[in-house]
Amino acid sequence: MNSPNGFLRRTTQQTARRFVDRHEAGRVLAEQLGAYRDKDNVLVLGLARGGVPVAWEIARALHAELDVFLVRKLGVPRWSELAMGALASGGVVMNDHVVSSLHISDEQVRDVIDSETAELARREHAYRGGRPVADPRGKIVIVVDDGIATGASMLAAVRAVRAAEPKSIVVAVPVGPQSVWRELASAADDVVCTLTPSAFEAVGQVYDDFHQVSDREVRELLSSSTR
Repeated sequence: MNSPNGFLRRTTQQTARRFVDRHEAGRVLAEQLGAYRDKDNVLVLGLARGGVPVAWEIARALHAELDVFLVRKLGVPRWSELAMGALASGGVVMNDHVVSSLHISDEQVRDVIDSETAELARREHAYRGGRPVADPRGKIVIVVDDGIATGASMLAAVRAVRAAEPKSIVVAVPVGPQSVWRELASAADDVVCTLTPSAFEAVGQVYDDFHQVSDREVRELLSSSTR
């Protein structure tokens, strides 16, 4: 497995800035990713589901290949909104601090992983049907989400993509707290974030329209040409 050979943090702290929706956020991010435009070996991966509209705009602006990448949050039993880790197509990333501090048993962890593995497989079929998965090997892979809160899902995605031996990995998100970048710095080669609010509360705080993206929207975007 290749390890990152460099890290460049590029953030713009504009706490008053807002996005109309995920598509506008993607267009803004695409401007910051201009160095990757018209390169033959760029692959843009949108984390399902909210990251796909953002990724579609980036892929279209860069004239790049687009695919969806599946990551499922591993929620704490009886408190599913709190993440104790994340599951991606290539493996699992756990937050050991959350697991230990809440005394979550190995059996409880396994039950959640089994449940989310089944959902990941369902979505894989729903989004792609029979379409093959894009191969990250030897490519510049831009991993995109609509924002980062804990960073667990993005970290799981980056580690899973790294195992496929890409040329480099870029993390691109419209918004996230400054606290998560240090951990991502050890996993990615480049991180681009438009907004890092000093009073970060939730990803949706910078969006006027932050509706839940449907499976249908994901399928339609994946079937729309970005080149």
